Amino acid sequence: MARPKRQEERRSQLVAAAQRAIAAHGPDGARLNRVAEEAGLTSGAVLYYYPDIDELMFEANRAGMERFYEGRVRMLEGLPDDPVVRLLALAKSGLPSGPGDTEVRLLCELGGSAGRNPLMASLLTTLFDRQVGMYQVVLEQGAARGIFALAQPSLVIARNLVALEDAYGYRIIAEHPTIDHAAALELIVANARLATGHALTAS
Repeated sequence: MARPKRQEERRSQLVAAAQRAIAAHGPDGARLNRVAEEAGLTSGAVLYYYPDIDELMFEANRAGMERFYEGRVRMLEGLPDDPVVRLLALAKSGLPSGPGDTEVRLLCELGGSAGRNPLMASLLTTLFDRQVGMYQVVLEQGAARGIFALAQPSLVIARNLVALEDAYGYRIIAEHPTIDHAAALELIVANARLATGHALTAS
């Protein structure tokens, strides 16, 4: 029997393998044998750690989403109490690093399946709303301190910023020839400048 620490490490490796399988084959094509192939294990070994393959898929999806909410909350906690710095950091951290960003490819695949999978639709809706809430807090803090002059309600601005992250993130994954991470970030920040009435340049 695997020791607890070893078992936890193996389960984490299987979650990562499931993420890769979903990104490569889509949620419907990421079957047990493909997860096993990604992990370099037999199907039986995968089932030893995850007897319920649906639990593994749920963990893979949840872990992929954690980066864009829990991870960004932790990032904000480590930043100065400056709405400009925090808004720019949110915009930057909401985009894929490049076309090979596995976690964003995973989210793109999940988005495509949401119309036929109520659980995926619910997870993605929750993720979107939580990200909107993060932006709202930063926007409202900036407005309350006279740093931002919001052109619209914070909810409207925040929803648009998260939607732009999703849209430009997809373009990066699809390898648009003129939209890489830097270009997408500047496009999002340009929108945020109009919405906040602030130049949004790092000090």
